[in-house]
Amino acid sequence: MKKGFPPIAEKTAIILILGTMPGEESLRKNEYYANPRNSFWRIMASLFGFSPSVNYVEKTRILLENGIALWDVMKSCEREGSLDSRIKKDTIIENDFFSFFSRHPDIISIFFNGHRAEQEYCKRVLPKLSETKHKIMHDRLPSTSPAMARLSLDDKILEWSRIISV
Repeated sequence: MKKGFPPIAEKTAIILILGTMPGEESLRKNEYYANPRNSFWRIMASLFGFSPSVNYVEKTRILLENGIALWDVMKSCEREGSLDSRIKKDTIIENDFFSFFSRHPDIISIFFNGHRAEQEYCKRVLPKLSETKHKIMHDRLPSTSPAMARLSLDDKILEWSRIISV
């Protein structure tokens, strides 16, 4: 059973970026988006004007200063390797979003890092939330995973730039 991370979030966060479940390299390093082939931190660096080579603490600090929280839809699951397609559906346990939204009441936008994160959130989380939480704007962005190779980094940056217009 793979276990995810707690959220990285300040109480004042207004944007929540949701992945599905950390990949193998992330779990090994205990860092979100630790696979160097994942474009997440290169995209964030481009959008927020920092070097992708800064350390993890600095990267997350910059996101927090910009009102961004990071988390995953899944608290735990069984999966071989890192691909979302290898997640065993009947083993998924979702994170406690009721508590998260209670502690972070200013969230106005959710951005999903890929299709599977959105799919699992809409299926497993949204039905359990109050009507007011259904009104939070959400948008799927292209996955930053190296498995999503049909878009160039520049194309991904353009799509992900929607998070800075909130």
